[in-house]
Amino acid sequence: MAEQLIELNVTGMHCNNCAISVHKLLEKKGFHDILVDFASEEVKFSADNEAKVQDAIKGIEGLGYKVIEDAALHNEKFYNKIENKLIFCTIFTIPLLSAMVLPWHFLHLPVVQLLLCLPVFIVGCLHFGRSAWHSVKGGVPNMDVLIFIGSSSAFIYSLIGTLQHLGMRYQFYETCATIITLVLLGNLFEKRSVTQTTSAVKDLVKFQQVNANRVVNGEVEVVSAQEVRPGDTLLVNTGDKIPVDGEVLSGNASVNESMLTGESIPIEKGKYDKLIGGTIVEHGNITMLATKVGSNTMLSQIIDLMKKAQAAKPPVQKLGDRVASIFVPAVILIALFTFLIAYFLGHAGLQHALMNAIAVLVISCPCAMGLATPTAVMVGLGRAAKNGILIKGGDTIEAVTQTKYIVFDKTGTLTTGKFHISNIKAEAGAGIETIRGVITAIEERSNHPIARSLVNELKSLKQQKLILKSVTEEKGLGMRAEDVEGNHYFLGLGKTNAENDFNVSLYKNQVLLAQIEIDDEIRPQAASLISSLKEMGIIPVLLSGDKKSRCVKVGKAIGITEVHAEKLPGEKLTVIDIYKKKGKTIMVGDGINDAPALTKADVGISMNDSSQVAIQSAKVILLNTDLESLVKFLQISRHTLITIKQNLFWAFAYNIVAIPIAALGFLNPMFGAFTMAFSDVVVIGNSLRLKSKKITR
Repeated sequence: MAEQLIELNVTGMHCNNCAISVHKLLEKKGFHDILVDFASEEVKFSADNEAKVQDAIKGIEGLGYKVIEDAALHNEKFYNKIENKLIFCTIFTIPLLSAMVLPWHFLHLPVVQLLLCLPVFIVGCLHFGRSAWHSVKGGVPNMDVLIFIGSSSAFIYSLIGTLQHLGMRYQFYETCATIITLVLLGNLFEKRSVTQTTSAVKDLVKFQQVNANRVVNGEVEVVSAQEVRPGDTLLVNTGDKIPVDGEVLSGNASVNESMLTGESIPIEKGKYDKLIGGTIVEHGNITMLATKVGSNTMLSQIIDLMKKAQAAKPPVQKLGDRVASIFVPAVILIALFTFLIAYFLGHAGLQHALMNAIAVLVISCPCAMGLATPTAVMVGLGRAAKNGILIKGGDTIEAVTQTKYIVFDKTGTLTTGKFHISNIKAEAGAGIETIRGVITAIEERSNHPIARSLVNELKSLKQQKLILKSVTEEKGLGMRAEDVEGNHYFLGLGKTNAENDFNVSLYKNQVLLAQIEIDDEIRPQAASLISSLKEMGIIPVLLSGDKKSRCVKVGKAIGITEVHAEKLPGEKLTVIDIYKKKGKTIMVGDGINDAPALTKADVGISMNDSSQVAIQSAKVILLNTDLESLVKFLQISRHTLITIKQNLFWAFAYNIVAIPIAALGFLNPMFGAFTMAFSDVVVIGNSLRLKSKKITR
């Protein structure tokens, strides 16, 4: 099969340790674009072979987890829920801890302490031990190995002391129970916190879960949006969500598209206007024709892109991944050396040496390193999406932070894309109505901004209808067409040294039929955008296929001094390549002729009303056409990378400081377990700050 993103529902993952184990397994098997979200029990990776997918499923289940068909139909058993395990363990752990402060003699009896600790230890063996064993067996040891060894050491040491009647100095049942209970508490907070970082995709999925009023033989029936088929007629009233993509057949309505574009002002929709599934009718009633349903709707494609984006790692994560891959074996060695040095060289005694080693095991936390990048990326992608910015990959965020140049296409990007015909000069005795008819017939087959504007302008003017047999679009050149009588037409831009302002030519059978002068207006935000980019240390560049005089005029009006005009698609690639050699380069474009340049640049950015080819070629899509969202994208990307670096600093600093303190005997294992349990929450909390923190630069 062609390479595609595989999504699996995997149960049994209770914290990021489990996610790291699955991630390492899939990496070993050669998969890429891997995302493992233990909170939502989702595993995603790219694969091009069904046999490899089955091998991956077998490997995941070999680690002790379960791959299920439908997460919605799966109900987690009562005793498997981490909340219930925590409550159960807490009931037995509190009396053990109370024995340290309460004068009740019976709580100090070794047998009572053993009976209180045993249920907690059994839960710990089932919860952490099973995961630890499968991870070691699979060659990817996770942090549960450390927790299991630490808690088991305390339990076995205490059990030997009890059986041999060695007295209170050998009783550390409360240490064993507290380690297990606190780590379970940390797992619970971790799971709930990580769930918040993925809320953007979940919010979008909710917009798909709606009903539709389908009109059949004059009767209205209520069906699920999943049951709607292309060609169905739907009735949408005030307050309803539009169930699928389509077009207005009749009626008028104000539609709120903020869930996609971030723009809160409703858009007026009338006959033949396009509708996007998931958007809300704030006022009015319309009858619509369903055109795209299921996975073909814009909302479904955006959700799919966001899921793929979460699976694309920024290069900065590689350091954390490399350290995490050797972390568990390294910590076990450090704990072993701690015990040997304390016991044999420091003469600290068996009890003290063992407690130091256990403290090293339970305070170590590779989870923070594993969570540092994905949680920040998910929150950053979510915040961008809510601002009408769709980022196709987490790696894109890091790529734009060192941007030196932003190259803009002119038409439809820095200008509004709303064109009007200033002048038509007829040639070869052609009539103006004939020329209008030819232009309309050809341009209504194109998605280019110029074409759409010309069709809208000419449809109200007198023209002679022309029936075409075929139309083809040539990148950066124009449109070729053939009518039913066999005449051939060409309408498009061409390089010319003429002094006049005619910038489009129309040919019939290679004879010039008309010259056309087309003008468009500069976007209101263009000048302030260029000013903001310069303040950020970014050099703006104008790259266009339009005439030099027009490009220079636009550049001068908005503050761009570096202008490259009259460039064909191939020549645009050369220009992009020149700038890439000087520094990180972003390309912003909208037309089919920009697609190669969008792909060539370090990061390509496309406007939402662009051609489909341009949207597919770009790594970032601005869902609203406000140029200020470009600055917002750069700001969010920079702050996301700052958050990642802060998280990684905390993760490394925590372990670098905590492990030596534990090894030197300055840390009680119970306090170590408490600290480890909440180190992940610190990282996730810092990532969640990105949701609402003020971004000004």
